[in-house]
Amino acid sequence: MSDADQKSPFVEHMLELRSRILRALMAVLVIFIGLFNFANEIYTFISEPLRRFLPEGSTMIATEVASPFLTPFKLTLVLSVFIAVPFLLYQAWAFIAPGLYKHEKRLAFPLLISSVLLFYAGMAFAYFVVFPLIFGFFTSVGPENVTVMTDINSYLDFILKLFFAFGIAFEVPVATVLLIITGATTADALAAKRPYIVVGCFVVGMLLTPPDVISQSLLAVPVWMLFEVGIFFGRFVKSREPVEDTDEPSESL
Repeated sequence: MSDADQKSPFVEHMLELRSRILRALMAVLVIFIGLFNFANEIYTFISEPLRRFLPEGSTMIATEVASPFLTPFKLTLVLSVFIAVPFLLYQAWAFIAPGLYKHEKRLAFPLLISSVLLFYAGMAFAYFVVFPLIFGFFTSVGPENVTVMTDINSYLDFILKLFFAFGIAFEVPVATVLLIITGATTADALAAKRPYIVVGCFVVGMLLTPPDVISQSLLAVPVWMLFEVGIFFGRFVKSREPVEDTDEPSESL
């Protein structure tokens, strides 16, 4: 076999990867173009959990010259990526699926769908439950002679960290079930390690959230509860014993 023939599969994979990446970028771009005209309205919606607790006569402020434009722009771009997550994961799935065995496909696809739904659920939990609690607390405990007037860019950075933290944290049931299905552990073994898991949840909350007890606890407690959900459903699944694969990877979707 010539060197050109040996390199051909690699080149084909690289071309396929480039095609998938371009499709993913185009999807984000199309969504962004559709949302950009509503950038200010989107920021108004996202900032509502804080604005409702601002003292009368107080508003959010922009401390940098370009912030009134760049902050809604950045929010819209990030939102476009979040909205495109199902399509982005599909492109990743379409790229790796031809090299997977049938039993791997049956396992991976439901996990991908569950991961997307749980990620969105984590973001919704942060917006509708966590934000009102922490902003209500923060705006009520400050000194009387200090007026709360939050910078719009600082607020965006703060809530994006929380969105990402809660979105990732809500993947715990998928990770737990996946560990049980693959035979890496069992539901009983995980239940026996519950005290360590609880401590780990609070450590994760400390690392992924801003340095305040409220947001750390609001992340740690749901992660613990989701871990318990993962154990519950893990008891209904059977771990896969290591077996030799007799089916060949498929060449097409």
